[in-house]
Amino acid sequence: QVQLVESGGGVVEAGGSLTLSCAFSGVDFNSYNMGWFRQAPGLEREFVAGIEWHSLRYYGNFVNDRFTIDRDNAKNTVTLQMNNRKVGDRAIYYCEGKGCPRGGGLRASDEYDYWGQGTQVTVST
Repeated sequence: QVQLVESGGGVVEAGGSLTLSCAFSGVDFNSYNMGWFRQAPGLEREFVAGIEWHSLRYYGNFVNDRFTIDRDNAKNTVTLQMNNRKVGDRAIYYCEGKGCPRGGGLRASDEYDYWGQGTQVTVST
């Protein structure tokens, strides 16, 4: 059974830090590129960060070195460390997986094969 589960969401103060985790089971994890997307109320889903199987990293234009994506192939997990949280970071964050042989980029959500249920992140003021 393929399962992709995000965790770590919650409430964080503006300027604070939060780390999200994603466990991806039921696939050969090291053959998947992974991505984090987010969607705020009334807005389209937005690319946050992506990491290829060999750990090359990509970030959305808004990130500006505040976030770091990483993966641990031994544990079949991908993480998103978010520092200096801003009010605009409030959203549901989704973990997504894309099979490497599929090709293409990592910046469009509809290019991925699997999606998690999301985890809510709220930035308090």
